Amino acid sequence: MQTEEAIEYIIKWLKDYQESSHTKGFTLGVSGGINSAVVSTLSGRTGSPVFVIKMPIQQSTGEIQRSRTHINWLKANFFNATDAVNDLTEVFKTFEKPVKKKSRLRIVNLYDFASIKGYLVVGTGNKVEDVGVGFSIKYVRAVDAALGVAQKIIKASPTDGLFGDTKTDEEQIGASYDDLKWAMNYLDSTNTKQGQMILTDRQKQVLDIYTKRHAANLYKMVENSTLRIFFPLF
Repeated sequence: MQTEEAIEYIIKWLKDYQESSHTKGFTLGVSGGINSAVVSTLSGRTGSPVFVIKMPIQQSTGEIQRSRTHINWLKANFFNATDAVNDLTEVFKTFEKPVKKKSRLRIVNLYDFASIKGYLVVGTGNKVEDVGVGFSIKYVRAVDAALGVAQKIIKASPTDGLFGDTKTDEEQIGASYDDLKWAMNYLDSTNTKQGQMILTDRQKQVLDIYTKRHAANLYKMVENSTLRIFFPLF
């Protein structure tokens, strides 16, 4: 599937899903990273209302500037895009052991806005993140270039924003997203193909990183269980 064809397919899927959910539009957080830039642009192209939120928590200057650049571009190009800034720094300071609380605080804030507006929350994950290691943010260069996303966002190192610009996703994981994609493809291949490959020490290390993170985060990736009772309770 070519890039433009893929873009149109995603836009139609988003629009159909939003309409079938009987919501009024989309909402998502904009971090200054590539994933949220791409997803907000795709959402804007549906024609439905798009509400993007910047939720800084002790953010680096670079992240704040990139998010503002993208939000300004989004509003200039899509009449249906609106935005808000909700600085959560003071609330965040009240938490103990705060690092992982950043993402959780943002999620609560995001869903609160979505509930008030009657909008659908749009996720910004991808295959490596959602079914691979359960980690969020990855390069999607072909799509973002076609959508016109700012170059400084495209070139920025992926980061979850929990440590500012000083610690990237790759530094936290110990492997690049290209490495992790290779590991996924390798493990998805047949046993015969795997047996024919002689792995380097680095490839073995990447496989170890991938399998451990995949196992530890599997609970995030499986479909939620639903209890179904097929007999009368009373």
